[in-house]
Amino acid sequence: MRRIALALVSLSLLSGCHRQMARQANAPRKAVFILLDGIPADVVERVATPNIDAIAAAGGYARAYVGGALGTPTETPTISAPGYMSLLTSTWANKHNVWGNSNQSPNYAFWNIFRIVEAVDSTRHTAIFSTWLDNRTVLIGAGRARAGTFTLDHAVDGLELDTVAYPHDKASRYILAIDDRVSRDAAAYIAAKGPDLSWVYLQHTDDVAHANGDSEPFDEAVRDADEFVGRIWAAVKQREAMGEHWMIVITTDHGRDAVSGRGHGGKSVRERTTWIATNRPGLDARFTSGAAAIVDIAPSILHHLRIPIPAAVAKEMEGVSFLR
Repeated sequence: MRRIALALVSLSLLSGCHRQMARQANAPRKAVFILLDGIPADVVERVATPNIDAIAAAGGYARAYVGGALGTPTETPTISAPGYMSLLTSTWANKHNVWGNSNQSPNYAFWNIFRIVEAVDSTRHTAIFSTWLDNRTVLIGAGRARAGTFTLDHAVDGLELDTVAYPHDKASRYILAIDDRVSRDAAAYIAAKGPDLSWVYLQHTDDVAHANGDSEPFDEAVRDADEFVGRIWAAVKQREAMGEHWMIVITTDHGRDAVSGRGHGGKSVRERTTWIATNRPGLDARFTSGAAAIVDIAPSILHHLRIPIPAAVAKEMEGVSFLR
């Protein structure tokens, strides 16, 4: 009788699992990716990050890499804007042509993820929440003819230009305040509107590391960032409870030098080693083995969203989906 009872329980659980999978298959698909600036893999693994851990527990966490392949045309500086652009376009700097944080001249011939979504299905709702205005106006190129003359449906950015509300200070506490605001606005908007594709960019961790290197202030900044991630994760779970199927991806744009932790931009293992956390199950062996790169994120999100990548765009992408 006990075996029969166990078998019935197993069948019930299996049936429930199949029902959940069926619901997800037909549910509206949404995605948000969050970039936390300049956190090496060893730091995010050492510091307590309960919200990132909870997201990874639902899907997975693995080390990843940035900077292209050393000694080849794809080699890319481990600098912020090149990292962002590699994520957005699934190409390295030899294609997207962003080599630093200033005087950028992006090659918009290599489409970013928002342009792909807007071109394939303009009814999809897109949003950005960013502590750096250039992410939308320069890297994405929203509104620029050469970038496709598309705009995002909702934007919270440019707050760093408001020196009245956010007076600048040498310790960059104003950036922490902006990250706080950006994450709150992102969480509120996601909970209320459920945009199809959103990008959240938070900067303060990189500023603290530049000033202090590997240190308790840097650890504290990572814990703050995790708290901000938790707000967005809570909003995603609210939307999931409404019957939507969400993918959340958390990552960083570069590591840090191994000597002090203040710098980056070079070719060292620590500068090139990053990480990806996601709530999405069904991750392939490349992901779980730590072989995925920042350029694999956009194809994975598009895979989840079931957005077909135009053939001419897909053939130029360096990354592939890490979803099975």
